[in-house]
Amino acid sequence: MSVRRVLGAGLLIGALASVAAAQPRVTGDVEAGRRKAEACVACHGPNGNSTRPDVPSLAGQPPLYTYYQLFQFREGRRVDPQMSAFAANLSDADMQDLALYLATERPVPPRDASDPAKAEAGRRVSVAQYCGSCHLPDLSGQNHIPRLTALSYDYLVRQLRGYKAQTRADYDGHMTVATQPLTEQDIENLAHYILRLAAATGP
Repeated sequence: MSVRRVLGAGLLIGALASVAAAQPRVTGDVEAGRRKAEACVACHGPNGNSTRPDVPSLAGQPPLYTYYQLFQFREGRRVDPQMSAFAANLSDADMQDLALYLATERPVPPRDASDPAKAEAGRRVSVAQYCGSCHLPDLSGQNHIPRLTALSYDYLVRQLRGYKAQTRADYDGHMTVATQPLTEQDIENLAHYILRLAAATGP
């Protein structure tokens, strides 16, 4: 590994540590969030575990991540026909209640099959791009950074493509930068690696 690469990795990790330390905490009412989440079941599934490949599972996501996504939908920084309409009338308290409740639910790994060769290639991409520095080594997420191991192959690929194309809203810009070097094959391989990790580690 070159000196430049080592220094770059060190600067990245240091910057992320500073960002994480400055993150606000989500406070709210879990039981209130459970009641409010009844409206989410149709798309995101029972207990926040989606059965639709185009809709993300929210169970076990860091509460700050879910809160920030709802905030972006409410403020029009992220746009989706269903989510924008749902979030439009949410108060800050509603979003915190929902985020806290969903964080308490047990995530179920996706059922998508992982190709061993592509997963190994994806592991190498993950190491090269320092994915574990933000998402943690097991890709379980932290602070405003999502858990990846509960997401379907289709959803993972679509979001990575969106970040690279800069059509996916990016709260702090890190994912837009991180995806620029990725090829289409890299993106697919990363998704296979995440699926393999999900199957190996469980929720």
